[in-house]
Amino acid sequence: MTRPDLERWNRRFAEEGYLFGEAPNRFLADQAAALPPGRALCVADGEGRNGVWLAEQGWQVVSLDFSDVAQRKAADLAARRGVTLHLVQADVHSWDYPPDAFDLVADIFSQFSAPDDRALKWNGMARALRPGGHLILQGYTADQLRHGTGGPREAAQLYTEDMLRSAFAEFDILHLEAAETVLDEGPGHSGLSAVIGLLARR
Repeated sequence: MTRPDLERWNRRFAEEGYLFGEAPNRFLADQAAALPPGRALCVADGEGRNGVWLAEQGWQVVSLDFSDVAQRKAADLAARRGVTLHLVQADVHSWDYPPDAFDLVADIFSQFSAPDDRALKWNGMARALRPGGHLILQGYTADQLRHGTGGPREAAQLYTEDMLRSAFAEFDILHLEAAETVLDEGPGHSGLSAVIGLLARR
């Protein structure tokens, strides 16, 4: 992402409270609940709500984000909850994803990537998962443009089932579903939303 993108997100994260709330994403929590804790990578983890929740479940968590403002809030949230995050400040598109390093990679609503950048990010995520590790991803579909309750306004940044099946064609797709649901994730994600969720195993 460009410097103006970073400045925009820093301004958003600098506002009082937590932009996407302090509770974990419900899809992530539901899908991760059955997995044995290990090493987890939270991509674009922002203010840390998902990384902190995973750490509370016993995971060793790397929380990756390019916003220093968000990561300070993630550190505060982790301290209040009595858990530890390994915070890494880097661009999710250009970070050197370590190969076969994680049992779980979570990518929750990190949807402001141009298509070429998105491919770089997803290729890195796939490389970072160990064989047998799991990917949990949730994002918005094109139907979200009708709702205006969060997410990007560019159709190219929204997801389809075919896009996810193609991007992770070498994975075992365990769950893939598009649905409409009511999100209550702080002021950033609030109201009726068109989402798609993926659970896959490398």
